[in-house]
Amino acid sequence: MQGGSAGSTLLAMARYLVTSALPYANGPIHFGHVVGAYLPADLYVRTLRLKGEDVAFICGTDEHGTSITIGAERAGQEPPEYVAHWRAEIRSLFDRLGIEFDVFSGTSVCPHHAELSREFFRRLDEGGYLLKKAEEQLFCPSCERFLADRFVLGTCYVCGYEKARGDECPKCGTWLDALRLIEPRCRVCGTKPETRSTTHWYLDLPKLRDEHVGAWFAAGDWKPNVKAFVEGQLKDLQPRPITRDMKWGVPVPEEIAGDEVGKVLYVWFDAPIGYVSFTREWAEARGEPELWKEYWRSEDTRLVHFIGKDNIPFHCVIFPSMLFGTKQGYVLPWNVPANEFYNLQGRKFNTSENWTIPLDEFFASYDPEAARFYLIASMPETADSEWRWEEFQRTVNNLADTIGNLATRVLRFIAKNFDGRIPAIAADHVEELDREILSECGPIADPADSVLAYRFRRASEELLANAAVANVFVDRQAPWALRKTDPERAASVLNTACEWIGYVARWMTPFLPGKAQRLWSMLGHTDEVGARGWPDVPRPGAWRILTAGTPLGEVEGLFAKLDDETIAREIAALEERARG
Repeated sequence: MQGGSAGSTLLAMARYLVTSALPYANGPIHFGHVVGAYLPADLYVRTLRLKGEDVAFICGTDEHGTSITIGAERAGQEPPEYVAHWRAEIRSLFDRLGIEFDVFSGTSVCPHHAELSREFFRRLDEGGYLLKKAEEQLFCPSCERFLADRFVLGTCYVCGYEKARGDECPKCGTWLDALRLIEPRCRVCGTKPETRSTTHWYLDLPKLRDEHVGAWFAAGDWKPNVKAFVEGQLKDLQPRPITRDMKWGVPVPEEIAGDEVGKVLYVWFDAPIGYVSFTREWAEARGEPELWKEYWRSEDTRLVHFIGKDNIPFHCVIFPSMLFGTKQGYVLPWNVPANEFYNLQGRKFNTSENWTIPLDEFFASYDPEAARFYLIASMPETADSEWRWEEFQRTVNNLADTIGNLATRVLRFIAKNFDGRIPAIAADHVEELDREILSECGPIADPADSVLAYRFRRASEELLANAAVANVFVDRQAPWALRKTDPERAASVLNTACEWIGYVARWMTPFLPGKAQRLWSMLGHTDEVGARGWPDVPRPGAWRILTAGTPLGEVEGLFAKLDDETIAREIAALEERARG
């Protein structure tokens, strides 16, 4: 059977191919985008690698379509220059947040993309999965161009929503026929469009569903929001157009286009092929040009798409249909852990209305890794969630109190009273102190289990709870008092606390990679914190790795706490920007 069933259980010898939805190179992205598709994928990939798994992490920008041409015109640029600018801007945000892809390319610059997109088109045509037909399409006489569905606005004929797009109603979620919109208008200039005849190719989704994709999806183990959404879509599936009349895009193969001129592949069709073409680019850069096939055409590959919920139909219906329809042995998605929407302070992110967080200003004032952790801790996994400045403050201060305070109070005490070196543990203290910290100071969980089950918020809670165990241990043992009455036991307690701090640093690695390395270095380690792999849950008699007498590194604060005045100022500034 082509493709595999979805799931979250790690399989031995599995190869993981992880993708994040391609951001559209038509403007900046915000934290709502980041938390939907990019940060959860990065956390997942980092965790897999720490556990020794083979992973390729693929992304890049989606760079074709009418929106790009209109944006470029408004900016007074040619499309290649325009998309290059936004590709760099988007990549810079990922860099700031420590999101690291194996390849980050673009659909207009990847050397393999146009060729591979046309190959998909040809093979789908050869397989009988494309329909060619003349159709009426909306044309704007003022802009002098056919309008892509997303550039038609009007009233939804299903629910009456007045700002529906030509392809989909954002209120009721129905896929729409632009010609049936009530009172349609051009999104660019507001002109009422007219209908003109044109010829296009359609992907025969009902045929692909009936032949394989429907049964494949039914056999999967999907998140409830994904399962419910796709089951509804599959019941009323229609052929979907895959070509458009415009210049900026991948041209339809000449031998198929014939007399039809000015036809390019619809952006939604060529964009997901970027996952494959970018993987080929990555393999070629590694000097292994055929390596991409091991990830895309091997039965042991686990393909995982990280997306927001608005991309569910493309990744669970359309792209799997395209992959299957080529008959080239492509794997189908193993899982699509789609997130819900992420809002800002009670409202949707809206850059045009200034209801957003200016990121240059944000990163000039706040710790990017603290933001990274808060985004993980507030992720919209099963329901919409939001960025709230008050909760950002609470999370940052909790990090400072739980992890930052643990490190500084233990390590600075050692620096002052034990010559700045890891104290030794007496042999007759090991069993007792193991029992104390491993069994009596609080529950201990393995955050990796939650990450690999796509429960990222729970994983962040488990990390903090594990760190808190050492704070309870240190409070109970009070080494500052023991140093006066029983210095040998004080040394054993501090040695045990240092061991636990090392585990905290290793657990932190996929969540807070930079902070994890700093904490690891404070313990005197000179290697990379991730070099030793994922630590799992410590077990009595088999968890201690430190060498007594190792000099500590420079001990410094990890997190700066945020005060109420700072947060109140941010909320006031947000509201002021929105008022204009």
